[in-house]
Amino acid sequence: MAETSRTGKDIHGLHWTLNSDGRRHPLLNALSVFILVLGVVSFGLGIAERNIPHPGLGLAILAGVTGLVTLVVGFCTQMMSATREERILIVTGIIAGFVGLALGLAHGAFG
Repeated sequence: MAETSRTGKDIHGLHWTLNSDGRRHPLLNALSVFILVLGVVSFGLGIAERNIPHPGLGLAILAGVTGLVTLVVGFCTQMMSATREERILIVTGIIAGFVGLALGLAHGAFG
């Protein structure tokens, strides 16, 4: 009875890749991961800016700059992306970068 619920795939043989179309995209893969990491950094800086009592202007500027770089590079990379997996990472990074940028701007990043 226990054998009837198996799908035939070995769970240990599964791996995750950004190249689901069978072609290699080293630059796009690297940019996708870069955008995700930079967006998460910007988000973290914005949240820290929001929750620290007197963080200073430097943290707001850093959150704003990293968020802006994430948005610009992310939108350009999104236009060139080749696979769905790359787009998922890019859009997640763009959203996180936008939140970081907005929180940085709200606390005086460029003004």
